[in-house]
Amino acid sequence: MSEQRDKLDPAVRTRIENAALAVFAEKAYQDVGMGDVARAANASLQTLYKYYGSKEALLFACLENILGQMAQHMIEHLQGIQTYKDRLRKVFWVVLDFSEKNPQLHQVLMNSVYFNSWRIDPSFTQPELSHMLINVIAEGRAQGVLTDELSEPIILDFLYGILFRLVWMQQIRGRKESLTAQADVLFEHLWRAIAKPDHE
Repeated sequence: MSEQRDKLDPAVRTRIENAALAVFAEKAYQDVGMGDVARAANASLQTLYKYYGSKEALLFACLENILGQMAQHMIEHLQGIQTYKDRLRKVFWVVLDFSEKNPQLHQVLMNSVYFNSWRIDPSFTQPELSHMLINVIAEGRAQGVLTDELSEPIILDFLYGILFRLVWMQQIRGRKESLTAQADVLFEHLWRAIAKPDHE
C-alpha cells in the first residue's frame, strides 16, 4: 500500500495526512471514521481507500510521516556539532523542541495507537530515526564515553523512555512551561545515568 501512496500527488498526500493527524489527535481511534478524515481533508472516501486501504493504514502513514520529519529535523541540527556530549544533548533537545511544536504527535500516540497493531507495521521501527540514534549511541560507546554496563538498545530505551514520558505527562497534566527551555538541566540528569563516571 505504501507504493500506492507514492503515486498520490504530494500536496494532496500532505493535506490528507495533516488532516488525518488532527482528527486522530482530537478523538480516540475507535471514534474516528474515514468519513471524518475525508471531510477534514476535503478528499473523497474513494481516494482514502484507494491510496491507504484502511483507517489503521492511514493512521500509521501519518505517524511514519511526522516521525520522518523529526528524523530530518534531527539530521539538520546535528550538522557541525563536534563533541559527543553536545551531539547527544542536541538529540535530546530536538525531540523536546519538535514535540512542543507538534503536540498532535503525542496526542495521537496517547489517543489512538494500539501498540500491538503498530509494532507489526513497517512504520513502527522508524528505521531512519532509530538507525540514526543507535549510531549516535554507538559513537559514544566507541569513544569510551557511554557506559558499558548497558547495551545500545537499552540506552536508546532510556533516551526514548525519559523523553516520551516527559512529553506525555506534560500534556496530561496540562502544564504550560516549556520542556525545551529546561532541556539542558533535564539532559544532565540523563547523562549522569548513561555516561561513564569520568565523563560525567
